[in-house]
Amino acid sequence: MAHLLRTSFVAGSSPSLRRRPFLQSPFHPRRRSLQPQATIREIFMPALSSTMTEGKIVSWIKTEGDKLAKGESVVVVESDKADMDVETFYDGYLAAIMVDEGGVAPVGSAIAFLAETEDEISEAKSRAANVSSGSSPSAPPPEKIPENVGAAAAPVPVVKPASVVVASTHPASEGGKRIVASPYAKKLAKELNVELGAVLGTGPSGRIVAKDVEAAASTAVLKSDAARSVSAPGSGVQPPPSLELGTTVPFSTMQGAVNRNMVESLAVPTFRVGYTITTGALDALYKKIKSKGVTMTALLAKATALALAKHPVVNSSCRDGKSFTYNSSINIAVAVAIDGGLITPVLQDADKVDIYSLSRKWKELVDKARAKQLQPQEYNTGTFTLSNLGMFGVGRFDAILPPGTGAIMAVGASIPTVVGTKDGRIGKKNQMQVNVTADHRVIYGSDLATFLQTLAKIIEDPKGSKLALVSCCAKAHSQCAW
Repeated sequence: MAHLLRTSFVAGSSPSLRRRPFLQSPFHPRRRSLQPQATIREIFMPALSSTMTEGKIVSWIKTEGDKLAKGESVVVVESDKADMDVETFYDGYLAAIMVDEGGVAPVGSAIAFLAETEDEISEAKSRAANVSSGSSPSAPPPEKIPENVGAAAAPVPVVKPASVVVASTHPASEGGKRIVASPYAKKLAKELNVELGAVLGTGPSGRIVAKDVEAAASTAVLKSDAARSVSAPGSGVQPPPSLELGTTVPFSTMQGAVNRNMVESLAVPTFRVGYTITTGALDALYKKIKSKGVTMTALLAKATALALAKHPVVNSSCRDGKSFTYNSSINIAVAVAIDGGLITPVLQDADKVDIYSLSRKWKELVDKARAKQLQPQEYNTGTFTLSNLGMFGVGRFDAILPPGTGAIMAVGASIPTVVGTKDGRIGKKNQMQVNVTADHRVIYGSDLATFLQTLAKIIEDPKGSKLALVSCCAKAHSQCAW
């Protein structure tokens, strides 16, 4: 959890580092400070990752006037990678919120004021008003509700959503007593005539936030448009558009981070080496152990990690342009497409973890990634990256090297291919194309060639490489593939 309430902002520092010891003069007695200690504190936008330059307020967990205890979560902030709860360093009262839900603020800028006592709340509000009268981060305009393309340019009436069958206890309620929603979400629901009881919250513990209300309102309008299209005489049933064509959409926080990383990667001299690998034995192994929860992603990550263990230079990285590091751990980052961006959850120590535990960990990471709940160490510690588009039937593609890593491997689909055998005959084999993009400052062509040869041997003979063998001293024998 990030901590951000403090009297003077120093990114990434701890409170203990900001205390200056009083140096007593040998000629003068200790004097009491004449300046009273500040009891109204600014709440700053924290830096939740090393690449974060600004943050978006997803939801305020607390409302103005609420009493706060040290260590209590106050606000949910969207960084360039995930949504994270932010806690308070101090006891007090949330006096004034300066950046509403959906608003964006630079790292280090004030987003709210904290008062130590109730009597100081009014003074804190005055300070916030003075700051707001100057320059303050502004919230982006709310998304437009999709309109019927064929309709005239008249405003689209917002209707209440059709009756939806919901559980007797809302997931965001406390024992069914009330629906938990952010203040802004409640206000928005009232303006858009959305029943909160029919809205599924995506915030912490099922809390309803503004984007949930907007999504519910959009769904209601789409359903209304579809109903009018069906009821219109002579009109065919047309699926409503999911987006409004011709509109300009700003980058999300995550898309902005991806944008900066991709531009940064252009400064690295890279080269690419491709290789064809026969996958018949791997496919057979996957079919055998799939029922035990093993995923193909985990198998590929495990095979890659075993190959990297024999070629540490391919697992190395250059960050300063002057030296490179032989990483002590083999952490396989795997690219995952999520709503509004891309993230690379990391399977740490993939060469040491058995395939069953690795598969369970991967499922957990994907669930957290799609819920935007990954912690920094779960997405920024990769030493080698996999990008797999084979599941979409893509035969071959190139991947862009993530900054700070030595190589990334693009994995294509396993496709039945007609091949010539060593004895001059023609046969059919399942083959996949892999293509590695590498930092040429550290890794050379021969390094990638020998690495890919080792990887091919592991995939083409998984039994000989013990790819799916579990340590039987720690696991039940029934789990062992062989």
